Amino acid sequence: MSVELKDGDRPVILRGVRTHFDKVRNVWLLLAPERALKLDDVGRAILDEVDGMRTFGEITAILAEKYDAPLDRISGDARTYLSGLMARRMVEAR
Repeated sequence: MSVELKDGDRPVILRGVRTHFDKVRNVWLLLAPERALKLDDVGRAILDEVDGMRTFGEITAILAEKYDAPLDRISGDARTYLSGLMARRMVEAR
C-alpha cells in the first residue's frame, strides 16, 4: 500500500523506532523491533529533521536551504524515502 505524503502532514518516527550509530560497522541504523535498516547520508539527513512537530513542507524547505538544492528535487526524494518507511511501519504521518 502506497501512502501519499502531503506537505501539511507531520511525519513522526513511530514509538519503538530509533536511530543508532553502530560503532563496530561504523554506520547509522534505523532500528525497529526485530528490524534494522542501514541509513545512508540522505536518509539520515531527512530523519534528523523529523521531530513530529514540523510538517513535511517545513522539513523539505529546511533541507533545500541547508543543502542548497532545488526544493522540488528534495521534496520528491524525501517523499519517496519517507513513504517507504511508512510502508515498513517505521514512520507515520499525522
